[in-house]
Amino acid sequence: MEPFHRHHGIVAPLWRSNIDTDQIVPKQFLTSTTRTGFGRALFHGWRTRPDGTADEQFPLNEARYADASILVAGRNFGCGSSREHAAWALMDAGFRAVIAPSFADIFLGNAVNNGLAPVVLPADVVAGIVQRADATPGYGLTIDLDAVLVTDAAGFEAPFAIDAAARDRLLQGLDPIAVILRHRGAIAAFERRHVDIS
Repeated sequence: MEPFHRHHGIVAPLWRSNIDTDQIVPKQFLTSTTRTGFGRALFHGWRTRPDGTADEQFPLNEARYADASILVAGRNFGCGSSREHAAWALMDAGFRAVIAPSFADIFLGNAVNNGLAPVVLPADVVAGIVQRADATPGYGLTIDLDAVLVTDAAGFEAPFAIDAAARDRLLQGLDPIAVILRHRGAIAAFERRHVDIS
């Protein structure tokens, strides 16, 4: 997993609350257990009309957000089912962070497990970011996980909330398996003491 220290990227605003995992990546696309290829299904039900054409009214279909790597959304982002594919789809589509006033617990864990930074800011601060992204083509933010700070080129800055253990894992690029493997010496010692392998 790639460590996350400091990321600068274009902001894509999606100012909706209670965006659930079936909206992030619809169930009909859950046909693989690999982490790649889900980006094309991201927000498919919103991005695509019933006839299969792109809905130009959906923000992420706008050309100015084509290279966005920071998604900004409303409260309770990632609610619904526990599918890890939601984090995979966001990462595969090029997103490195999601900013929202709050996240569903399971999605938050899945995001951290995959190197996607969940950034919690107050709702009024997030609303201000959305307004600036709407008004300013190419609007970007820098997310500094070392300093736990979000900034822009115009002088905006806001400290954000993140669990200390999650922050440490993102900084070090540790998924759950890597966390376990850091203790392989202790695990081996335990096995020698307690496991009969004869």
